[in-house]
Amino acid sequence: MSRSNGYFGRTLRRVFAAAAQQRTTTGEVEFVGAGPGGAELLTLGALRALEAADVVIHDRLVSAEVLALCPAQAERISAGKTGFGPSVAQGDINEMITDRALRGARVVRLKSGDPTVFGRLDEEMDACDAAGVAWRIVPGITAASAGAAAIGQSLTRRTRNSSVRMITGHDMAGFAEHDWRALARAGEVAAIYMGTRSARFVQGRLMMHGAAPDTAVTLIENASRPDQRIVATRLADLADTVEGTVFAGPVLTFYGLCPRDAVAARMDTPGKKEAAS
Repeated sequence: MSRSNGYFGRTLRRVFAAAAQQRTTTGEVEFVGAGPGGAELLTLGALRALEAADVVIHDRLVSAEVLALCPAQAERISAGKTGFGPSVAQGDINEMITDRALRGARVVRLKSGDPTVFGRLDEEMDACDAAGVAWRIVPGITAASAGAAAIGQSLTRRTRNSSVRMITGHDMAGFAEHDWRALARAGEVAAIYMGTRSARFVQGRLMMHGAAPDTAVTLIENASRPDQRIVATRLADLADTVEGTVFAGPVLTFYGLCPRDAVAARMDTPGKKEAAS
């Protein structure tokens, strides 16, 4: 009996030792928001995660300014996705993340903006869970917040809109099911991410459901970056404006908002006293 207890005791000790070794050699994953581009909008939590990273797997839209904050010795991997263009398969990204974490690395999955907004975060968290890899989320500033700041507007305003919709223009299936009638009501506001390719579709759906042709629309390229550009237009001209403008960087489209200085100019015009959009 004692020999049996000794055998099982040794076996259990080996099992516990192996489990402890696994805990000490398995790394962890941090899903970190890089913000919209400007390094000054990176959170302290994001900076600390970057400084401690062994591996940084980043999106195409993460700015060079932010990537420059990665440790020199860290492995840096581009896992870019291009709308309607060449992209790294999501399954391959999941494997990159879990493989390196299982080898003991501290992995930062660096996502443009906030990782919880149109970032395929759930798929990557699920992959970590399946592999037994610990993870946490470090939020970031999303492009809608940076864009609203750039044009001097609030995303919500008392008596105008009590909600704001965040829509991805890359999801055409989701567009088909969207409640365009509700969005077409006066005073509604939406932030459309990656929406230039679908501008004519959005314009048609909104006007079909009664949206005013002169509803303000603002396109913001490279929000918060040194080369930020703001293009103000109206719904009736949206598609033509997009087709007539060359955009080199990521573009956020605001439906229902225009730059504050444009509102001020209208209000200074005789006979044009109106509420700011």
